[in-house]
Amino acid sequence: MARALYIHWPFCAKKCPYCDFNSHVRAVVDHDAWREALLSDMRAEAAAAGGERLRSIFFGGGTPSLMPPALVAALLAEAERLWGFDKEIEITLEANPSSVEAANFAALAGSGINRVSLGVQSLEDDTLRWLGRLHGAQEALEALGTAQAHFGRVSFDLIYALPGQSPRQWETQLARALGFGTSHLSLYQLTIEPGTRFASEVRRGAFVPLDDDAAAELYDLTRAMTESAGLPAYETSNHARPGEESRHNLTYWRYEDYAGIGPGAHGRRGGFATVRHRKPENYLAAVNERGHGIAQQCSLPVAEQAAEALLMGLRLAEGIDLAALAARFGMESGELVDEGALARLHGLGLVWTEGHRIGVAPPGRGVLDALLGEIVADGLVAA
Repeated sequence: MARALYIHWPFCAKKCPYCDFNSHVRAVVDHDAWREALLSDMRAEAAAAGGERLRSIFFGGGTPSLMPPALVAALLAEAERLWGFDKEIEITLEANPSSVEAANFAALAGSGINRVSLGVQSLEDDTLRWLGRLHGAQEALEALGTAQAHFGRVSFDLIYALPGQSPRQWETQLARALGFGTSHLSLYQLTIEPGTRFASEVRRGAFVPLDDDAAAELYDLTRAMTESAGLPAYETSNHARPGEESRHNLTYWRYEDYAGIGPGAHGRRGGFATVRHRKPENYLAAVNERGHGIAQQCSLPVAEQAAEALLMGLRLAEGIDLAALAARFGMESGELVDEGALARLHGLGLVWTEGHRIGVAPPGRGVLDALLGEIVADGLVAA
């Protein structure tokens, strides 16, 4: 049963040119209407997803820090009424580091948020402008300080492997980021996603993405520096002090059930996949008509569930327990992984095995997608 809840707030002040998330810019947002819709959708999901106490809640977006703190408080109060909260519950909210949003941090902490993830993205003004961000570097640092004063746990994001970025440039910026003392960092290589403005610019020749070899060098540098600083990679792009990992995201990567409400939100419960309507107006109409925002709900074949569990779990430094996974899905280990490919990759030092556990070794993490294509057995349906 679901022990994690994801709440999607779809609105942003501006659409970033690299972003392919379900985010929308609207001149006016009716917060009362959204309060009622999200509460109704949450009640419907709780009725379907069982009553285990929640161990994590994550407000994602979009830009959830644009939500009125009173709305956040109302959603948390209803979630606690419906499910109950684990005594160590992690409640995360994604925030942009603008001065306007940072002014709400005290109220958001008072509403129950105990962890914040800041979308800093860069510590350089020129890069922030190129990325289409509305904040500057100094504003981001001031917001980070405010966040650290109000929340027990703080993470922030940076984007690297930018066009023309050198190892020296990234090393300088990452060393500075590590010096701020947060317990968690999410460090993402720039990817050119289809349908984004950056994808159009690359097609027009406006800029050339960093090549794979150069990006791999920066990835290795990132892993070495964060590990040396005591924030090793526990997932491909996420780094934390031991015990400070994102509990909510670990729910996804360990392929445990979670409920998802709000426009475009996905969920997994009891072998079923749920997807909410993506467009905000369609979502509101669906909730008003049916009491929930589900656009699709389907039972996943066991093979597809197993493939998803493998693809998610092998992103983690801890790897997966192959025997436990096989037992969970009523399969043999050889039906989950290509044992010949696994042995070959182990011999190359790209994967590790330890009893029933397998995982991708540090030298293989930079080519994770290619390795997954070899490791996962042909008979499984890829997620």
